[in-house]
Amino acid sequence: MSTLTTQDTFSSLIEAAPKNFESVRTLAKDSYLAKGLPAPRAEEYKFTNISKKLEQKITDFSPALPFALTAEQVKSAVYEGFEGDVLVFSNGTFIPELSSTIDGIEVSLISQKSEMALGSIAKPEKDAFAALNQASFKDGIFISVPKKTQVEKPILLLSFDQANSGQIVQPRVWIEVGDFTEVTFIDQRISLGESSYFVNGVVEVKGGVNSNIHFYRLQNEGKNVIEVSNIESDIQRDARFQSVNISLSGEMIRNNLNLNLVGSNSEGNMYGIYLVNGKTHVDNHTNVDHTIPHAESNELYKGILADQSRGVFNGKIFVRQDAQKTNAFQQNNNILLSEDAIVNTKPQLEIWADDVKCSHGCTVGQLDEEALFYLQTRGIDKMQAKGLLLYAFAGEVLEKIEEESFRNYCDSLIQERLGSKF
Repeated sequence: MSTLTTQDTFSSLIEAAPKNFESVRTLAKDSYLAKGLPAPRAEEYKFTNISKKLEQKITDFSPALPFALTAEQVKSAVYEGFEGDVLVFSNGTFIPELSSTIDGIEVSLISQKSEMALGSIAKPEKDAFAALNQASFKDGIFISVPKKTQVEKPILLLSFDQANSGQIVQPRVWIEVGDFTEVTFIDQRISLGESSYFVNGVVEVKGGVNSNIHFYRLQNEGKNVIEVSNIESDIQRDARFQSVNISLSGEMIRNNLNLNLVGSNSEGNMYGIYLVNGKTHVDNHTNVDHTIPHAESNELYKGILADQSRGVFNGKIFVRQDAQKTNAFQQNNNILLSEDAIVNTKPQLEIWADDVKCSHGCTVGQLDEEALFYLQTRGIDKMQAKGLLLYAFAGEVLEKIEEESFRNYCDSLIQERLGSKF
């Protein structure tokens, strides 16, 4: 058993946690200590031995403290073309003085909320890292969007990390979206420095009836960063939730995304692209739980892997016995650009209802040589032709981003990556 699973390793981190939400923290602590971090052969982390990686790289697990940021730093970090509101974080701590004041939307610290259902969506018993976060996070941010609100401008969650080697950053976000409300969130982390630290984040999204929520995430941190992200949402009647996750960099990245379809005529859409090289390891685990009739889910993840990079995709769709008239689609496609690149893909369906339309599939291959040759016969050199084919492959996911400025930004990042490093 890894030394990371013992109580002593994390006792200082857990014991130093604030005493608020005592029952919630105790539940998470008990869950974590009962199971510890995932063992090397644990099914959910079979291809991603993050416990070993943490044991090698993270030395003390002391929480990284917030550091000083300037308004100029924030301004220069906001991507070109963005027009919206910005909420700023330093090592996971919300910095209100550098953040926008958003009319009609409540933004406060979790520590200021005496009554909230923390951990009721991202339940700690589901994942050891979610349990560790809930047991020991210092503080987080609470965002509440009132019902019947059309938030026209996107909200950028802009996080700056500058941790010492061996430290831990534990962001915690709770989002409540009222009935008949539409809102877009963009989650972006920026690494300052090249040290090896651990980001262990949890985002819970409580959507209202007939709400429309877009949650876009760009993961492009330092090459030595280890990260586990847990994002989970309950999707109510007539509501729509759309997630697009772009992973470009890091040492070992685990993205857990869970959607719970708990109302009829609800819709969950999960899209992602992982474009990695070097020795970057990206693991996307998704879970869609259909619990009621007349709901729909769509899922498309694509990977482009070069050098000695590694990708993992494990997508699960559960259709419960009462969830008749379910439509569920899942697909994972991958292109390997090197003999040393590896991908492990495992789409899964578990269906207990009989009146459903469900499909899943996966592909792993190389560039189409005939298409590459065709482009070359039209006067396009081989490198440019290769880039065009890869860009077209990734474009099916990029076009799912409805926020134009963010889509253009991600488009430019991927074009630059394909043009210079692949």
